[in-house]
Amino acid sequence: MTLMVFLKGGNYTVKNYIIDTNVMIHDPEFMHNFEGNNIIIPLLCIEELDNLKRREGLVGFHARMVAKEIKLLMEKGDIEKGIRLPNKSVLRVELNHMDIDILPNGFDTNKNDSRILAIVLSLKKVNDSSRIILVTKDLYMAIKARSLGIEVEDYQSDRIDIDTIYKGYTEIELLSKDINKIFDGGLEVPDLQEEIYPNEFFHIKSKDQVSHEILARYDGNKIVPLIHANENAWGLNPINREQKMAFELLMNPDIHFVTIIGGAGSGKTILATATALQNVIETNKYRKIVFVRPVIAAGNDIGYLPGTEREKLKPWMGSFYDAIENLSDIKETNKNNGGKPTFTVEDFIEQFRQRGVIETKTFTYMRGRTFTNSLIIVDEAQEMTPHLAKLMLTRAGEHSKFVFLGDPSDNQIDNNYIDSKSNGLVYTVEKMKSFNITGHVALKRVERSPLAKIAEKNM
Repeated sequence: MTLMVFLKGGNYTVKNYIIDTNVMIHDPEFMHNFEGNNIIIPLLCIEELDNLKRREGLVGFHARMVAKEIKLLMEKGDIEKGIRLPNKSVLRVELNHMDIDILPNGFDTNKNDSRILAIVLSLKKVNDSSRIILVTKDLYMAIKARSLGIEVEDYQSDRIDIDTIYKGYTEIELLSKDINKIFDGGLEVPDLQEEIYPNEFFHIKSKDQVSHEILARYDGNKIVPLIHANENAWGLNPINREQKMAFELLMNPDIHFVTIIGGAGSGKTILATATALQNVIETNKYRKIVFVRPVIAAGNDIGYLPGTEREKLKPWMGSFYDAIENLSDIKETNKNNGGKPTFTVEDFIEQFRQRGVIETKTFTYMRGRTFTNSLIIVDEAQEMTPHLAKLMLTRAGEHSKFVFLGDPSDNQIDNNYIDSKSNGLVYTVEKMKSFNITGHVALKRVERSPLAKIAEKNM
């Protein structure tokens, strides 16, 4: 059996994309990103989704989302013959061409990846005049496919160039008279080669006065002074240029979404935690803090762990516990008591948890919720897919603020369905940078310890 007529043999303006399971898990709305082309899902991939649907966490959730998307489309056509989508692409499930013998010796024919490759090879063989492309996010699948002469593409619709990602600030030189205007009603943005975004920072050095330099912010209209530069939060003062920028974003109630990128020891979590404690417990600007961690484990998901949600989450919340301990006087209290613990981090968190002021969550337990008058901090946000990042932000209710923290380098990502260029953190940085209620800054310096600085730089 050959491909359906919609493949138009010989017409290279129409591409025929074979979609691997990992692409569907990465983006459940993938079918809307192949405009004017043919989208083919091997039946075996539907079987894999069926096996994944009950898994707790991100994978199971996305598997169910894919099924719901396909179900909606099936109301408009026959999935076997092909359903024409609004973007002029055609989606169908491939039920044939499952001859595993087409593979050369050396392939493990019991693996689903091998069976999917056999389907692609068979389609390619009987339709040699059509352009057939396997779309996968699995590097090993891509290597094996190319060894078979199969054209392969990564899923590119949400990939961000990490080398040119927006860093949140610009360095410029101005005359002293122009710098003075910043403090006298604000300064119009000078002509610059690069586009300037709302809440972008300026590190300004004087052209005519030695050692005269300031930090300022573009408020969407003019360059204005920092408002919170001389404040502290829960006893913490920012100690370098980028930390001061992050502190400004975190303390500004008019900025509803903040992203902070930085390596280990750069201060992401402690800055976000300090400002959260200040804005919630000290000044009551928000009703509660919600600490969120996307749980990506090497083994079973969090749902397999014994105990309550809080007990399951405790091992994953170490960064928040460490930040609170370093910010509080717990150590000093214990020291004054001869080293005997009198007040622990758990005690501190528990007293505010019982009052509804602090929550610790993973996304598994957040679906369907809306957070109002809340400050939500998402740590390790590089573990999220772009689709999950979008779903997280749609939890925002009235008078809420979201903060995404993370390090998007590949060695900090454990989620097999994303990488440094396709994770939810870098995706939201680029997609959300142009709005007046959002802000971003990339932290560069490691402030944890001399040892941490050496390791960050040299290892």
